[in-house]
Formats: sequence, structure tokens, C-alpha cells
Amino acid sequence: MEAARTIRRKRDGHRLERDEILGFVSDYTRGEIPDYQASALLMAVYFRGLDARETADLTDAILHSGQTVDLSDFPEPKVDKHSTGGVGDKASLIIAPAAAAAGLLVPMISGRGLGHTGGTLDKLESIPGFRTRLTISEFRQALGRTGAALIGQTDELAPADRKLYALRDVTGTVESIPLISASIMGKKLAEGIDALVLDVKAGSGAFMKKLDAARELARSMVAIGTAFGRRVNALLTDMNQPLGCAVGNSLEVIEVLETLKGRGPRSLIEVSRELTALMFLLGGLEANLEDARVRFDQVLSSGAALGKFAEIVAEQGGDPAVVGDYARLPQAHYQDSVVAWHEGYISRLDAEALGYASMRLGAGRERLDSIIDPAAGLVFEKSIGDPVQAGERVCVLYANDRSRLPEVHAAVRAAIGISPEPVQPPRLILELIT
Repeated sequence: MEAARTIRRKRDGHRLERDEILGFVSDYTRGEIPDYQASALLMAVYFRGLDARETADLTDAILHSGQTVDLSDFPEPKVDKHSTGGVGDKASLIIAPAAAAAGLLVPMISGRGLGHTGGTLDKLESIPGFRTRLTISEFRQALGRTGAALIGQTDELAPADRKLYALRDVTGTVESIPLISASIMGKKLAEGIDALVLDVKAGSGAFMKKLDAARELARSMVAIGTAFGRRVNALLTDMNQPLGCAVGNSLEVIEVLETLKGRGPRSLIEVSRELTALMFLLGGLEANLEDARVRFDQVLSSGAALGKFAEIVAEQGGDPAVVGDYARLPQAHYQDSVVAWHEGYISRLDAEALGYASMRLGAGRERLDSIIDPAAGLVFEKSIGDPVQAGERVCVLYANDRSRLPEVHAAVRAAIGISPEPVQPPRLILELIT
């Protein structure tokens, strides 16, 4: 009867008490509350919302539903970065080794791609042998040896979130800012971090399409972090076009390696630099952002970040030789080119449509149990604002299933806009929430 009372109270717009929230989540995690009652409470929250205190209590319930990682015996500042997800967003694979090379400890628990958005774990697993499933003991060991570890959510950490997220996914309650905030922050706080930098995407390829919604989500997560005594900043970044040039797992790993060698696309370097600089600032390595940006440039130009990437790959069972030999990564058998149909300037690269196009080539998954093709994807040779000539190549499609190419070719072409007039490239860094 207590569960039913909690559901009714939130349905009627009342503020839930801390004990109600903690008790409900604890009982549900243990299987003492059925899915249909948890679904009812999620729907009530979706429509009635949670205030800041309720959201913090829900985060606390998720955080303490399982084990937490104790990193207090590591002397380094413990700082993580989390992105709300987008198309071509491979920045974590640059940021983690760069931050570790500079002296931070980076315990990064990441997710898989679903729908049009990519996942850090899928990109890493395109490296032959790379293990993202580590126990907490192995996670600590990897951190001690390399200063960074990138893994998936374990069975021990935040089990309530895993159950609740699966339920939200099938009950139409994903798009709730309090539920999103508690889900992300519950997992991140379980990592044992001192500070966190959030990359909150806004635009067609992001979860939050509108800047106002992205700002609200960022403020909610920063408030939760502050309530738990952590230093948290959130950077709002543009996701109206893919980040960088590559969309697809092994293709993105190659772009990461090119970036770590100083040859990456401007957009990817700019976003990675700003997020890493904020990590240096919150971790106490630098006193101001300008010096922190310089430090990022130094770990990149010196080769320290590239060397750290190879260390992380080797430590987690992957083939470090991919750093110098991209042929060791999965390769697609077929290619197709999308060319400009008239001269002008690239005015649109619809990130959401392009993310779904990449998924249809096999690079993403419609459901969490879908099998992905690590070699499939897209590589763009133009960005918004670039001039283009008729017949000039804009995008290359990579696939192992040739039959998918005609449909995806048409979808990619429809997602590209060409203007006869010059176009101003969009701003990548939109706002900082502290």
C-alpha cells in the first residue's frame, strides 16, 4: 500500500518526502515493487515533475542502490567528463587520455549508442580486443596503471538506474529533465569523482533539440552536483551538424587518432580543448581557463595524449598497434560518394537525419540488443559554411552491405543543404553553466 500512496501523492502534485523516494527506489531495485507500479510513478513524475530537493533525493537513491567506487587512496584529482550524446561525438576518446596525461585521474563510465546517437563503448570496442566490461577491482587497477579507464556500467554500480532506465525506455517517460538528471548524476557520483564536466548538446542531433531545454538540464545537473559537494560545470555545445567529420565507430577512432596527432578537424579540437580545460580548472591543475587551454595544446602537441591513448588501449586488452596502423581496425568493403549537385555553400548538415543514415548502414542500433557493424558509417569532407563546387564530394558512405547504399545515399543527400549565398558557420560553444 505504501507504493500506491507514493504514486497517488505524486499524481496529485504533492512533493514527495525523502523517505518515500529512497524507500520506493530501494524496494523496486530489490524486486519488491512490480514494474507496473514503478511505471505509474515514472509517468506521474513525467507530468508533475520533481523539484530540486526531490531530484537530489532520487539521485541519492540511485547512487546508493549498489556499490560506489572509493578512489580516496589515489592522490590525483579525480575528474570525469560526460556528454548527453550526439552524432559523431567522439570527444571522450580525446579528452580522457589528454586529461590523464596532464595528471588527472579519469574514471569514465560510458554508454552505448541507441538510435541516431553514437556510444563511447561501441567506438572503443571497434578496437580489436578492447574490453569495456571490467569489474570494479579491474577498473581501479586500470586507473592506477594509466590514470584513465573507460568502461561500461557494471552490475554493482547504480543497479536502480539500469532497471528504471529500461522501464522509461518502454513507457514514454525518457524525456523528463528530473529523471534524466538523476540517472546521469547517480551513475557519475558512484564513480568516486571530485569534479565533473558536462557536455550538454543542443540541436537537431541532440537529445535536447532546443537551447532552453538543454540549459534547464545543465542547470539541474550542476545543482545536483553542488548538493553532493562536487565541483560541476556544464558546457552547452552545438549539435546541429555532426561533431568532426566521421560518424561510425572505427571511422571515429581513426579521426580520434588523427586528432591526437594534431591533424583533427577544427570543430572536434575546439570542443575537446574547452571541455578538457574545464577539467584542468575544476581539478586544480590550472587557475584560469586560458592557461588550461594552453596545457591541453601542450599535451596534444608533445604526443603525451597519443601515448596515453595507446597505454589505455593496451591496459584494457586492445591492440595498441592501431595507433600507427589503421588497417588493423575493421574495414568496410563498399564505398559510395555523395557529391554537390550545384555550387554554393553548405548550409545544412542535419545531424539527426545523418545519424539515422549511419545507423541504417549498420553503424548504430535501433534496439539495445541490435548488432552493429564497427566499419560502417559516414565521413564528411565539408562542414556548414564551406564553399562547394558542382560535382565535388561532400560525404563518403562506408558499408559492408551493398544493398543499403542506395537508400542511405538518398537520405544523406536530403540531409545536406546548399545555399547560393555565403553561410556563417554555427557557433560550437554556446554557453557555460557553473
